[in-house]
Amino acid sequence: MNKLSKIGCSALCGSLAAISAAHAGDLTVTGGADMTWVSKNGATTGNPLGIGSNFSMKASGELDNGWAHDLTIAFTNAGAYSSAVVNLDMGGLGKLNFNQGDSGNGISAFDDKMPTAWEEAWGAGLSTGVRLALGSGASQNIQYTTPTVLGTTLTFTMAPDYGTSDTADKTSANSADIYKNSYDGTININPSLGTEILSGLNIFAGAATIEVQKAASRDDLYEGVAGVTYDIGPLSLGYQVSGDYTGVDDEDPDANQSATNFYKNFAFGVAFNVNDDLSISYGGWEAKKAGHTDSGFNPVSEDKRTIKVRSLQAAYTMGGASFRIADTDADNVSWSAGDNQGATTISVGLAF
Repeated sequence: MNKLSKIGCSALCGSLAAISAAHAGDLTVTGGADMTWVSKNGATTGNPLGIGSNFSMKASGELDNGWAHDLTIAFTNAGAYSSAVVNLDMGGLGKLNFNQGDSGNGISAFDDKMPTAWEEAWGAGLSTGVRLALGSGASQNIQYTTPTVLGTTLTFTMAPDYGTSDTADKTSANSADIYKNSYDGTININPSLGTEILSGLNIFAGAATIEVQKAASRDDLYEGVAGVTYDIGPLSLGYQVSGDYTGVDDEDPDANQSATNFYKNFAFGVAFNVNDDLSISYGGWEAKKAGHTDSGFNPVSEDKRTIKVRSLQAAYTMGGASFRIADTDADNVSWSAGDNQGATTISVGLAF
């Protein structure tokens, strides 16, 4: 198997270690945000939600040896940011979240909850081609979160037009495709029951429906995910499954018979905190196609229907700096039989 070495140095540390992360320095933000809803007469409205912002960020930090680092970023109301989120905490009535572009709502929050020292197994240096459960998280959306009762929290998410995102205030956007609204529901349970041994147990599940216009030769789309994680001392364990029905009906003569109508994923993760600064992990994904046929309506061979990913990772923090390394192997990348790849990824991050 060929090995690919990839070295990266990120000043913003977009993704710090989940088990071992660096926290140092200060971040100040000035500016404001606007939220709008637009309804058009005589025209397709599509996604009526919009978020506008004018703000700047100033970050600074210092390493253990006295070196200082800082960063200044200015954002105008141009929709050029990577994400925008407005939260409204209503106390005992729950929370509202207006979400644009960060894919953190609905079942997207559960796309991969496996313990890891740094990155997800499929996202540590290789473009593996696995298909994640995203639901409304793939679009601009609104989410309501209930108060936590007996360790249980529910969320309900709606995207007014699946597939659209990053709409500025006082505007609307239409995805111009076959999709309409999407709806997600999730549940997260921490059934500690007042016991210490169950305090680290977390059970989660979620489902999403994506509506399709009647003129399209396919059904509505459905996605689901469920899993469990358990923390006991310095050890974290996790296992989850997910499924994605694409709406393609094999028996529909107008449908694309060569398209895949179902995807399913199995994932696991094991992470261990060696000490406060060092963590290691091992995790994997297995993604499968189902109901897939070629143009001759013959079943596709197993090796073309399964992607396997394994990743060994380590993360070490020193003051405001994080050092991460991942060794990842993937078989049948992007459903291509025999396309087996490997990568060793090294990352250095500075926390502000």
